[in-house]
Amino acid sequence: MAFATARSLALRGAVGHVIDVQVDVSPGLVTTTLVGRVDKSLSEARDRVRMAINNDCGRWPATKRVTILLAPADLPKTGTHYDLAIAIAVLAADQQQKDLTPDLLDGWAFIGELSVSGALRPVPGVLPMAIAAAAHGITRVFVPEPQAAEAGLVPGMTVFGVRSLAQVSAVLRGAEVPDAPPVVAASATSLSTWSGEGRLDDVDMTDLDGLEDVRYAVEVAAAGAHPLMLVGPRGTGKTSIAERIPSILPDLTIEQSLEVTALHSVTGVLPDGAGLLRRPPWFAPHHSASAASVLGGGTGKVRPGQVSLAHHGVLFLDEFPHFRSDVIEAMRQPLESGEVTIARGEETATYPARSLVVLAANPCPCGNFHGLTGGSCDCTEQQRAHYRRKLSGPILDRVDIWMEVRPQHRRRSGSWGEPPESSADVRARVTEARLRQAHRFRDCTWELNSSCPGPALAERWPLERDAQRLVDQELAAGTLTRRGLTRVQRLAWTVADCAGVDRPGEPEARIALALRSDDASRALPAHLIRVAS
Repeated sequence: MAFATARSLALRGAVGHVIDVQVDVSPGLVTTTLVGRVDKSLSEARDRVRMAINNDCGRWPATKRVTILLAPADLPKTGTHYDLAIAIAVLAADQQQKDLTPDLLDGWAFIGELSVSGALRPVPGVLPMAIAAAAHGITRVFVPEPQAAEAGLVPGMTVFGVRSLAQVSAVLRGAEVPDAPPVVAASATSLSTWSGEGRLDDVDMTDLDGLEDVRYAVEVAAAGAHPLMLVGPRGTGKTSIAERIPSILPDLTIEQSLEVTALHSVTGVLPDGAGLLRRPPWFAPHHSASAASVLGGGTGKVRPGQVSLAHHGVLFLDEFPHFRSDVIEAMRQPLESGEVTIARGEETATYPARSLVVLAANPCPCGNFHGLTGGSCDCTEQQRAHYRRKLSGPILDRVDIWMEVRPQHRRRSGSWGEPPESSADVRARVTEARLRQAHRFRDCTWELNSSCPGPALAERWPLERDAQRLVDQELAAGTLTRRGLTRVQRLAWTVADCAGVDRPGEPEARIALALRSDDASRALPAHLIRVAS
């Protein structure tokens, strides 16, 4: 009886789990058995691995009974990346190559799909697998050659990017490596400027004329990662404002970069050699997008949606009332908890989704309604009511900032007033506000005000007495719900952080109430807005 164990990784959501690929080769009825809650794509590994061994690295033990167990057996296994671990464990257990013994597999992880020729093919999710391997004390990993740089992003991980099964066998045995030496990736600290769906490096806040109150609201939203709703007639600049929000967000930290890049790796959208994402990602799905593409899901295998790919970045949902009702209602979970849980059959996955969600809507279906003036809108009041009804109360209650975007006259260059601030200037203030939050929450599991639980706010970081009394009056009057009360408290703290105030008082509470309210009578204080004169 011969036995060997090689290690690979399973992904549940974006979290990796170490899998022991145990192979027993023994006399008996000639058959190959693969067990351990495997799906169809993994069941087909028996044929892929058999042909790969025969064509590239020896012969399959055709006269023996081969039993392959992927443990733990209660964890669902899916994907083709187990091929390499299975093949190496079979070779070590059968000991066709006398110097390839089972003990040589200790401390290694094996990731890659095999072709019938024995060549290794890239697979999605290499980065989160390498992160999980490092967390379990595995410091060496074999991956397909094109993905060596991706796996090398994990600090302290020695990565061998190989082309074939024969190369893996040669490295383990210390023999001469055929074809070409493997790519050994250095510990990667390289960062890329790739930011998801589209690059927005050519936009800046200086491009926006006027809109001073909206600019302030956007700055507060960026500082605390507060969900933001922009409402206004078409052509007033809602999309232009949203596109510039990534430009005022600070660079991702190394931890955030690893987390975001791992999500893109799971989806398979990470370009080869892209490195860590340095800038916050930006995603703006079309209003015809399905719930699976926005929230995550799919058939056969659960994948993260754009709300998770925009983690630590910006998710912009333009024409929000035109999105499908199931998408609108499903946005409750990420807006409330900052994560998305998807269940498909026996598979359940939870993905982080703590992005800055920006919603945009017109005041009516045609988009021409200008408040009391009516504009050139021909919609009936019934049509407007039906349009607004798609924005359910529970969704809007989870949006922290509601801002009306009004038509602006174009500022003639040099004619009056100061030029608009640049994104760099605003980003400096946003960064400073986030540093204050990071210091305040240094012993907590969250970093920003928008993630702070209500009980923790009430117990450890209450508002000043006058501020709390003002907010409680709104609650008693019915203009705030209990959820809205917590969100106003969070917003007041962000207003204070932006202003450099140690603790929110009545002025900060009034500003928070004005930002959250869609009542035009609640204007922002003039001293916060750069009004041209």
